[in-house]
Amino acid sequence: MSKSVQPIDVFARDLPRETRDAVLSSVMTRVAGRKAKLEEDYGDPDALRRLAGEVKQHTLEHLDEYLEQAEAALLKNGAKVHFASTAEDAREQVLAILNENGSKRVVKSKSMVTEEIHLNDYLEKNGVECVETDLGEFIIQIDEDTPSHIVQPIIHKNRRQVAESFEEHGLGEYNDDPQTITRRARKHLREKYLQSDAGMTGANFVSAESGRLVVVTNEGNARFGMAANGLHIALVGIEKVVPRDKDLGLFLNLLGRSATAQQLTVYTQFIKGPRSAEQPSGPEQMHVIFLDNGRSKVLASKERDILRCIRCGACLNVCPVYRQTSGHGYRAVYGGPVGAVLSPLLAGDDFPKYADLPKASSLCGACNEVCPVNIPIPELLLRLRSRANQEGIKSAGSPPMAPFAKLATSPKLWRTAMTASKAMNHLPITMMPVKPLQAWLKIRTLPKWSGGEFRRWMKERGRN
Repeated sequence: MSKSVQPIDVFARDLPRETRDAVLSSVMTRVAGRKAKLEEDYGDPDALRRLAGEVKQHTLEHLDEYLEQAEAALLKNGAKVHFASTAEDAREQVLAILNENGSKRVVKSKSMVTEEIHLNDYLEKNGVECVETDLGEFIIQIDEDTPSHIVQPIIHKNRRQVAESFEEHGLGEYNDDPQTITRRARKHLREKYLQSDAGMTGANFVSAESGRLVVVTNEGNARFGMAANGLHIALVGIEKVVPRDKDLGLFLNLLGRSATAQQLTVYTQFIKGPRSAEQPSGPEQMHVIFLDNGRSKVLASKERDILRCIRCGACLNVCPVYRQTSGHGYRAVYGGPVGAVLSPLLAGDDFPKYADLPKASSLCGACNEVCPVNIPIPELLLRLRSRANQEGIKSAGSPPMAPFAKLATSPKLWRTAMTASKAMNHLPITMMPVKPLQAWLKIRTLPKWSGGEFRRWMKERGRN
């Protein structure tokens, strides 16, 4: 029996112009900045992308070995290492660690993995206050919203909306000056840092060689969250491991330029373990939880290349579909081209729920061209489209392709259709021959039909 899912274009159709303008303005700035910075600093940026892709692919193909190496290095450094197979496992392990230490107030740095497992809601339900300290994530939290970009969680909001949120939640009278907004957030969050008794982060990379966790931010909030606390918990996807410290130079240079057009992220922390006896401050305990949550199954699939992703967001910024829908149109934590591949794969048995996402692409290839680890995203999207077709999953509103296949494989029918196609310019949508086609065209504007001209041109050219 065919399963039906709602396509992303329905969401895009109703997206407010204000939201679309906010997204488009931000991503265009990032796209231009990334290109300029890479070309300014490197003679052959593509060679770096290919090298980074090869390093990540090598790591994935030997991930079991590198995870064991990373675990051994972390233990040697004094950290405690845990492995979580599912989102539920990870949530329970975090809560158990907090309970063991009597921690009831947590300050958290931005982490897509914690969004993936819905950690905040779980902790709140179990009596733990969990405060987001990244400015964008903090705004998302007080608005009870969800992030719409991997790097810029409030890309869908403008400063007027942020000022309204601050006024509504008692953070000051309406003022949409960015410096005022930042100053008010800083004052509020500094108190939360001092009141907290645990700090949580993700990790951008983990060196298997040294056991160092690399955490990058532009606000220093991860550093603040650890400085005032005796307990640090890091939740990390298993794919974040890289073989050597030496590799970090390659990835950090590509990450900063691809994500925010910076040569290097403002705060780049290399965390070896809990503080030593010689250090005056810092966490006395460090727990690292490596999360699987479907990644092993992805690793065993033909789409394993998607696990190279370093969460820079460059593919979102350049994608024409993402620009029209924002991340919320993808109905999952990960949006844009990378999300259109990763979300259905991580969904496991719920694949049909997200099977329409791979169709949310023009297959223009821009996502692959900007990816700092050279992921062949268009190829992966096609594979997932094929899988949905093989499993009989149909997207709501999509016209049937069987009639087109019949038309395209019959030369006589094709010639007749192309000659008569100009009539389509004068037919209202309600007179289209197939009902799914009518629904499809209600949210799309097609160019004028001009069939038959090419054949006439070829015929006349043949006479000459």
